[in-house]
Amino acid sequence: MKRFAFYGRVSTEDQQDPTSSRNWQLARSRQVIEPDGEIVAEFFDIGQSRSLPWKRRPEAARLLDEFSNRRRGFDAVVIGEPQRAFYGNQFGLTFPVFTHYGIELWVPEVGGAVDPGSEAHDLVMSLYGGMSKGERMRIKTRVRSAMASQAAIEGRFLGGRPPYGYVLIPVGPHPNPAKAATGQQLRRLAPDPVAAPVVQRIFDRFQAGQGLHAIALGLNADGIPSPSAHDPDRNPHRASGRGKWAKTAVRSILSNPRYTGFEVWNKQRKDEVLIDVEDVALGHETKMRWNDESEWVWSASPMHEALVSREQFEIVQSMFGVTKARGPRKVSEGRRYVLSGLVHCGVCGRRMQGQWNHGKAYYRCKFTSDYPDESGDHPKSVYVKEAALLPGLDRWLASLFDEAHIDDTCQVLAGASEGDPDAEERNAELRAAIKACDNKLERYRSLLEQDGDVAIAARWITEAQRERRELEAQLGQVVPGGKMTAAQVKALVAALQDIVSVLSEADPETKAQVYGNLGVSLEYMPDGMVAVQAHPRGVTVRVGGGT
Repeated sequence: MKRFAFYGRVSTEDQQDPTSSRNWQLARSRQVIEPDGEIVAEFFDIGQSRSLPWKRRPEAARLLDEFSNRRRGFDAVVIGEPQRAFYGNQFGLTFPVFTHYGIELWVPEVGGAVDPGSEAHDLVMSLYGGMSKGERMRIKTRVRSAMASQAAIEGRFLGGRPPYGYVLIPVGPHPNPAKAATGQQLRRLAPDPVAAPVVQRIFDRFQAGQGLHAIALGLNADGIPSPSAHDPDRNPHRASGRGKWAKTAVRSILSNPRYTGFEVWNKQRKDEVLIDVEDVALGHETKMRWNDESEWVWSASPMHEALVSREQFEIVQSMFGVTKARGPRKVSEGRRYVLSGLVHCGVCGRRMQGQWNHGKAYYRCKFTSDYPDESGDHPKSVYVKEAALLPGLDRWLASLFDEAHIDDTCQVLAGASEGDPDAEERNAELRAAIKACDNKLERYRSLLEQDGDVAIAARWITEAQRERRELEAQLGQVVPGGKMTAAQVKALVAALQDIVSVLSEADPETKAQVYGNLGVSLEYMPDGMVAVQAHPRGVTVRVGGGT
């Protein structure tokens, strides 16, 4: 009896219960392979979009990894619905892997196994990939069209967190019968009695000529909680803001048109951009981007109580426009912050901002300017020159890989590594597979000596050599005992010695990239001490510079 692995997928875009979806896909798969096949392994992705390549879906990637395991326990893969498995050209990019490992792919649409040599089967599978892509695009179009009409015609609140100054109140059962049956209701924005007056104050102060920074300082001075502090349960990601107002929060409020009482939708969009233009097979990633104001969808009439008038909102936006009309800030060529995002203030823990002064790069933390520090622990300004940080950082990195310390460094890295508890068994399997490749190569070479078909033998030899190299690479990655040894780590990091030794002479862009890849993080204290870390070890050094 042929042993099968089942693969299926369901995502939020499918609007299905994962358990029900798995069950019917599994049942359809069994219909294809019965009575001579049985499913011995399952791989089912939940919440993964069909647009993701197989290597970026957890269960699909795990299935592909099992192909090289000679003890995988299955000989073929069955898929209940190819539209859920393959999107666009994914079949053409994935099926060669099946063929390489000699694993059959069974789907209902061809009545059994997909024949690698059949143009008809290839056409059918490619067609379903195109249908899958078309179906997803149609779903996106229908959803966006429906949401646009609901916002423009019905003025419906379409979800998300209410803006600061508002709360959500129920206004009746949901118009969708299925959702109404589960108790879901339509909701509408209503003024928050505590926060709404703060919003009105911000608009009034800005219209009167007060700047963003001054408004934030005034709110902090009066002890008014910031949006994150006002509703901490909905803002756990803002817990580090210490409950103080910043000018970015003030600007966000002044730019939000929903305070006029109108529902506004489509301010942002999701764009799918290639992860790597040199390797299209990696697929796309989603980026949130702002739409032009001409693309915003406004409700036909006010749908909730306004906190500011439409006229006042437009006046405020025109005041922003005057500021923007001054033109973009000019940035001189060659201004590069090598440690951008890597330097933190040792007092408050915030990232220090880059500042160019007298032709040199500096990093500063002006915590008390935005967040008055009642404790007095934070200096008015923590300030350090980039040139004071780099030499000490480069010396430390170089010391990690010199002859006196490389063994210690490798030992630390080995202690932080994760190995394979079944490594010995897997290594034995890999060595046996390498031995089998060697036997193949001997047979193929014998075929050449016996005047066999040179072209066929050469192709077989090439394939066997490639398989042998892949097995050798896997053998080098399997670590016995659950941890990498210091010797193995030493072999991996030896190549870094040359890079680190010339780091001080590298151009700023290259230095910034190397620091980022090494996971460098610096914490600067006003007394001139800098704690430097590059995961997984750290050290403290003294550099020049001060408050």
